[in-house]
Amino acid sequence: MSEKKIIVSPDTKRQERIPPGQYETKKWPVLHYGSVPGFDKASWNFRVFGLVEQPLRMNHAEFFSLPRVQVKGDFHCVTTWSKLDNLWEGVSVHEILRRVKVKPEAQYVLAHCEHGFTANLPLSDFVQEDVLFAMKHNGEDLTPEHGYPLRLMVPRLYAWKSAKWLRGIEFLEKDRPGFWEQNGYHMRGDPWTEERHREY
Repeated sequence: MSEKKIIVSPDTKRQERIPPGQYETKKWPVLHYGSVPGFDKASWNFRVFGLVEQPLRMNHAEFFSLPRVQVKGDFHCVTTWSKLDNLWEGVSVHEILRRVKVKPEAQYVLAHCEHGFTANLPLSDFVQEDVLFAMKHNGEDLTPEHGYPLRLMVPRLYAWKSAKWLRGIEFLEKDRPGFWEQNGYHMRGDPWTEERHREY
């Protein structure tokens, strides 16, 4: 088996690694709203839909057999803690983008997760090289509390954008607030400019 490509997130190369208002932790706190969803491999699937030329639906075996990459990146929670030097493993978003062919009018992405949870982000953030659909963290499968079997990982934005229990990606022309954005969080969530709360 060939070695997986390792992508180094640009933020890990900053001279000052901790964004304003954050502190470093070695732990990985568990934070989410509601209960941890159950998982059934036989019924699990992953969808890509919306403004794409070729909508996609894959079952567990199909998605988890896709080529994988590794990403070294930092992880910044809006609750003010940062966990540095994480090694994520999963499917690069570019692996999926090649299959669906995003339409030119698409400018935003909405992540769809278990329990109807959603998270939005600009397409320009979603298509960065260090963004992936993560299955492993530091060599181990994600735990159910951290999003098993799949979570979105967007190192450059606050961690609520790295949505847990991911089931699909929708491409949109106009931005649509996700769950936390509807509850007062910022529409983008850049930790380096402290985009914590939504501007109305």
